[in-house]
Amino acid sequence: MSEPPGATVTLAEAPTTDEPAKALTAQRVLPLRRPGRWIVTAVVLVLVAQFVHGLVTNPFYQWDRWSYWFLRPTILDGLLITLQVTAYSAVLGLIGGILLALARLSKSPVLRAVSWTYVWALRSIPLIVVLIFLYNFSALYMTLSVGIPFGPAFFSFDESRLATDMVVAVIGLSLNEAAYAAEVVRGGILSVDQGQHEAAAALGLPKGYQFRRIVFPQALRSIIPNYVNQLIGLIKGTSLVFYVSLLDLFGSAQTMGSTYPGDIVPLLLVVTVWYLILTSVVSVVQFYVERYYARGATRSLPPTPLQKLRTGLTDLRARIRREAAV
Repeated sequence: MSEPPGATVTLAEAPTTDEPAKALTAQRVLPLRRPGRWIVTAVVLVLVAQFVHGLVTNPFYQWDRWSYWFLRPTILDGLLITLQVTAYSAVLGLIGGILLALARLSKSPVLRAVSWTYVWALRSIPLIVVLIFLYNFSALYMTLSVGIPFGPAFFSFDESRLATDMVVAVIGLSLNEAAYAAEVVRGGILSVDQGQHEAAAALGLPKGYQFRRIVFPQALRSIIPNYVNQLIGLIKGTSLVFYVSLLDLFGSAQTMGSTYPGDIVPLLLVVTVWYLILTSVVSVVQFYVERYYARGATRSLPPTPLQKLRTGLTDLRARIRREAAV
């Protein structure tokens, strides 16, 4: 079959797209200019520089006295008590929160009412009031008994001997922490997709096994970030146990400040730095625990801080090379 005259296109006459594409790739892509962002960044950097300069150069902070007090045995003993109270209260508070959350989600109206009332009351009463009330509990009940309700007691014990300063502090913080942990755990359980409950029930799995192996592990993805925030608040809340005669980190610094009035500011800075260290350690642990429980929920795990730093340095070197090439 012959082609009509003038309809043929030779290879030499065919249009090519390589040259325009090369011209486009050779052009430098200019980023969008954002003057507002640069202005705000400059202002923030100036404020940060002024703050750091004042923190370092102001003689009122007495950094020499801060270094003297930072690792003193009195401060370290108070730090140990803070860690003990935090650990005991965190464990007991989480256990109590799980029990309260399960009671709140149960089908028993009595359990739901008791759990709701407990959470409502303990979230309404300030922590310092709870601690002082427990500290003076022996004035209301001098002896405690275990036995049949409204009947004979099997044995009794003196409440003032049992309720030491450590016990009062741990019980008070645990009761307060359980109220907040209950809402955290309940929210985490409710965040699990209803289809998971239905699939587990369709397999005929026992309720306890469903909760331990299917529901609760998935709920931890939501529980952990919120509960770690509660844990950080608990670390700072331990400073109130000084008012029940327990010398924690803050109490030790307060006592030393009364003995050495000229070192009040350095002692407060010592307490501040130690609290910053404790909360930073908890935040690092939170990141890796969240990363562990994120497996299967995201396509790729979030990068660690070291990976972020390595990626940032790689991008910076690549940008410098591009700038040098231009």
